[in-house]
Amino acid sequence: MNTSDTGTGPTSGAHTATSTGTLTVAAVPIGRPGDASPLLAQALATAPVIAAEDTRRVRKLAAALGVEPAGKIISYYDAVERSREPRLVQTLLDGQDVLLVTDAGMPVISDPGYRLVAAAAAAGATVTVLPGPSAVIAALAVSGLPTDRFCFEGFPPRKTRDRAQRFAELAREPRTMVFFESPRRLGTTLADLSAAFGPDRQAVVCRELTKTHEEVRRGTLAELAAWAADGVLGEVTLVIGGAAAGSKAGVPTRTAAEAAEEAARRIAAGQPRNAAIAAAAQESGLRRAEVYDAVLAARRAQDTQDAQDTQGAQGNPQGTRDRP
Repeated sequence: MNTSDTGTGPTSGAHTATSTGTLTVAAVPIGRPGDASPLLAQALATAPVIAAEDTRRVRKLAAALGVEPAGKIISYYDAVERSREPRLVQTLLDGQDVLLVTDAGMPVISDPGYRLVAAAAAAGATVTVLPGPSAVIAALAVSGLPTDRFCFEGFPPRKTRDRAQRFAELAREPRTMVFFESPRRLGTTLADLSAAFGPDRQAVVCRELTKTHEEVRRGTLAELAAWAADGVLGEVTLVIGGAAAGSKAGVPTRTAAEAAEEAARRIAAGQPRNAAIAAAAQESGLRRAEVYDAVLAARRAQDTQDAQDTQGAQGNPQGTRDRP
């Protein structure tokens, strides 16, 4: 099967009788329309089919770039991603090009598109990319944190327990981490990160990148959590420094009793018990079962001490007095 695109642009629509269409995954501006490339403007004007997360936004972007989409615009967002996939793949197999765009940045990066790309590739259609703006790369670039190794974690889980478990798993991640987060949850997320990673871990909050009210705020997780406690506005990308190099994996850096004290501190701060134990185990290099046993032992010791104190108080309700 000949899948080569013989046109002059990413979505020219010119194909031989036996060729498939081309799926072009196109990045769009995350703020300023002027960040769009001439190729994006050309693709918007000429693509036979545009699969857009928001049809109104893509029309607004096209107008800002001075072009009028000639093709059909199909809505393609999370709720309809699965149902629209077969139709779009068939469009490609019928020889028509499809341009995939999201509201901002690159499709498939915490946005719809992964399933369509996978299905198109599996069906033998050509898949290409039209590179451009990305909030992940932009935030890394201005963060001032190490960029030689990094990982993208998307949006943290919304549920408290799931979020705490995820952060506990990442507590010893050595690479710089990038998250997206809702401005409504940013304060809570930063507080949870401070509890899981330690209050002194360096981080950067990038807000409204490339927009009028762009803000890049740097500090420790504790400082940023205090700043965001009263709420923030706008699109947020969060960059967090990786864990400092320490002992080799598997070599404990704390005793079980010390790890149990750390777990107790986290629990007192509101972290779920299982997540607190998991985080303390990762930080100490101990097995989770060892920390769990130490937590139980510390609790039994405390219960025994409390019982003895109660018995002593009952035996001497007046308390100890100095006697003449």
